[in-house]
Amino acid sequence: MTCRFLYIIFALYTLLLPQKVQSKDITVCKDCEIKSIKKALEICADGDRIIIKKGTYTENNLVVDKQIEITGEDLPVIDLEYKYQGFLVQSDHVKISGLEIKNIGVNYMEDLSAIKIDNSDNCIIENNIITDTFFAIYLAKANHCLVKNNKIFGQAQTETSSGNGIHLWKCSYITMEYNETAGHRDGFYLEFVTKGTMTGNYSHNNLRYGLHFMFSDSNVYKENLFRENGAGVAVMYTKNIEMLNNKFEDNWGPASYGLLLKDITRSLIKGNLFYKNTTAIYMEGSDKINVENNEFNNNGWATKILGNCMENKFTGNNYLSNTFDVSSNSSKSQNIYSGNYWDKYDGYDLDKNGTGDVPYRPVSLYSMIVDKVPESIILLRSFIVELIDVTEKAMPVIIPVTLIDESPEMKKIIYN
Repeated sequence: MTCRFLYIIFALYTLLLPQKVQSKDITVCKDCEIKSIKKALEICADGDRIIIKKGTYTENNLVVDKQIEITGEDLPVIDLEYKYQGFLVQSDHVKISGLEIKNIGVNYMEDLSAIKIDNSDNCIIENNIITDTFFAIYLAKANHCLVKNNKIFGQAQTETSSGNGIHLWKCSYITMEYNETAGHRDGFYLEFVTKGTMTGNYSHNNLRYGLHFMFSDSNVYKENLFRENGAGVAVMYTKNIEMLNNKFEDNWGPASYGLLLKDITRSLIKGNLFYKNTTAIYMEGSDKINVENNEFNNNGWATKILGNCMENKFTGNNYLSNTFDVSSNSSKSQNIYSGNYWDKYDGYDLDKNGTGDVPYRPVSLYSMIVDKVPESIILLRSFIVELIDVTEKAMPVIIPVTLIDESPEMKKIIYN
């Protein structure tokens, strides 16, 4: 009886074990049995792989509702003909790679995109080329997804008639690596996105921002390049952000910034290069941010810090060949500057410890005048400007007396 009982238990256990589904490859090509992507999506099952051969496929509204992989061989072209949606992913564990998707139409009622992941997790979008787009890659309510090595090129003419290259809304744990975006309203746009990582991306020649994120806490952005955008990066209404070893270059314009910070707190900006921006860092209503070991080189304004910014620390930064190193609209400063290198500092170091013996006030009276009367920039590098600044430093009345670096470095700081 005991052996028979054990046999019955084992048989029941075996029946209850999940049965492995035999996956299969479905090949799509003009000479294959399956000639359309839409047909392949209809007949596939979980675990299958759809292989799209080289060629041009004029299809749209491609709904992916099973856990499958879609891969292209020799970069097949999916022409959406400026109609409707491209791929709409409504299932977890989907991978789309190796495709060229083009011709996404402008639509003011729907956010038409080449690939949209809607309320799905653990998806991968990689090694695709997406051209002439409204939105290119769109993730909504998605988690634990990877967006990697995609090249995205739009033809945006105005902000109102263009979408974003990579757009995330209400997502978490998204990894974006080595993507290139250009020609959109924003290269990357994130809203209500948490605990994501953005590494090694190149965002350039976008109308508004290379990267724009709002209400998106606890994200890490490192080793990215933002070049020649309307403005480099805008960070708004956010906390616990790490921006590490990025490059902000050639973001020029009357209201252009390398990095715009508005109402953010408790964040770290470290190891970044700000090169040839109108304003490298603009801060408004931002508190408890550590700005350390960054290089500000050849910018108009290295940093513009408004009076409503408090408890920020600027340490170990290099200020090189900027027109203005620090500008403020307030006569008081509640931020800390310590151990920075200022190429305009002309103090001395009698004890030879590498730190200037005389504190340095980086805000010039002329910078405050330019801030209030922009037309006065015409006097830049004139003798009268030098006279005004020398007089103000000797007897400070208008510039913020508390904005001072007590221990300026005598030599440019070399970072490991």
